[in-house]
Amino acid sequence: MSDVFDVIVIGAGPAGENVVDRVTRGGLTAAIVERELAGGECAYWACVPSKALLRPMEIVAEAGRLPGLRTEPIDVQAVLARRDETVSNYDDSGQIRWIESVNGTAVRGRGRVAGPRQVEVVDGEGGRRLLTARQAVVLATGSTAAIPPVPGLAEARPWTNRESTGVKDVPERLVVLGGGVVACEMSQALYALGAKQTTMIVRGDRLLGRVEPFASDMVTESLRDYGIDIRFGTEIVNVSRPVPGGEVTVDLSDGTRLVADEILVAAGRRLASYDIGLASIGLPEEGPVKVDDSMRATAVEDGWLYAVGDVNGRNILTHMGKYQARLCGDVIVARATGGKDDLPSMRDRADHIGAPQVIFTDPNVCAVGRPEERARREGFNVRTVEYDLGRVTGAYLQGDGYKGRAKAVVDEDRRVLLGVTFVGPGVAELLHAATIAVVSEVPLDDLWHAVPTFPTVSEIWLRLLEEYGL
Repeated sequence: MSDVFDVIVIGAGPAGENVVDRVTRGGLTAAIVERELAGGECAYWACVPSKALLRPMEIVAEAGRLPGLRTEPIDVQAVLARRDETVSNYDDSGQIRWIESVNGTAVRGRGRVAGPRQVEVVDGEGGRRLLTARQAVVLATGSTAAIPPVPGLAEARPWTNRESTGVKDVPERLVVLGGGVVACEMSQALYALGAKQTTMIVRGDRLLGRVEPFASDMVTESLRDYGIDIRFGTEIVNVSRPVPGGEVTVDLSDGTRLVADEILVAAGRRLASYDIGLASIGLPEEGPVKVDDSMRATAVEDGWLYAVGDVNGRNILTHMGKYQARLCGDVIVARATGGKDDLPSMRDRADHIGAPQVIFTDPNVCAVGRPEERARREGFNVRTVEYDLGRVTGAYLQGDGYKGRAKAVVDEDRRVLLGVTFVGPGVAELLHAATIAVVSEVPLDDLWHAVPTFPTVSEIWLRLLEEYGL
């Protein structure tokens, strides 16, 4: 095997794989280094398995809103078997075949930057191999679950997203540390699968702190309706697990004590810039690798280093990492072949506008662009419009008790949308229309002529525009 390639990518998650796809399409050679499973965190321990666990819960809730449908208890083992199928039973041979099909070279082992355009790979048996890049090295190492420095927590071997999405035996008693996306999604999924004593410990005063407050309130109400105990303004001060695999004792800042079968830590992510050799080229080994809008590292001479996905700190979302990777790959090809490297598709715009995101709780939370607070902070002349989704005919037909809400943030000076948020059962499919409107800055007067079909939930667009005054 050759040790010299045009491009070397460290990390074979979705972002790294997309870089390889784009550069090999452009005629360059590429190696991609991965120490775990090709396909990355999202494919095996995050996005894919979590949605496989959440979907049955969503279907049961949807059926429960319609008279005449009989809902059976969830078959937990069948759900877990389906989860295993969605992650290819934790076998990445299919991903390796895909890398080879696009003329990429997969290299097993831990990759570390060893100097300008050089990557050292250490395999599972301690063997070392030095790879050299003619054009570029791309960091696509992602992030890992952060474990807060709570006394006894690390020693208790807590669950993270990996253990919770890969669950084999659902604990009856579960403590969840955190109030973000992973905490909300997995609390609801595991509760539905049998964790009937689930307690969420949230340091702040609301869930999902980056979304519109009404969205947070609706998710909180739903989780509590399910039976999940949410304790705001509370912290874990000590954790004890004397017997490995035994009960976990959790002491809280309000003086109370919880006893659980497992504790799930969902308290944020640590960018995986550590232990990848950045000190060898004079960069900090913690924190984001700062990049320009072409994903090229700004503090590296000669411009050979790039970073895509979580590790650059711009956005910890899989689809945004893939977006960055596509434009990064095209830029590398253009710079290597003397082509134009400043086409509109070769610069990151989406991260500055506000990335689209779906939180797959029941109800779904979908948002793109700037929430109201951010838009006002950035100095826009803001007007907001809200509407009850349950009043839309298409939503009413989804079943009794349908609850949802939509909010649009408008730049009054230009009469374009700055941000849109939908909350409600099954509203995830509404988001891309909102993303197009926000990213393209479609004038509201033009949106008036984008006629929604009847009777669908998408009629919310008409109602929002009517509330605005069109």
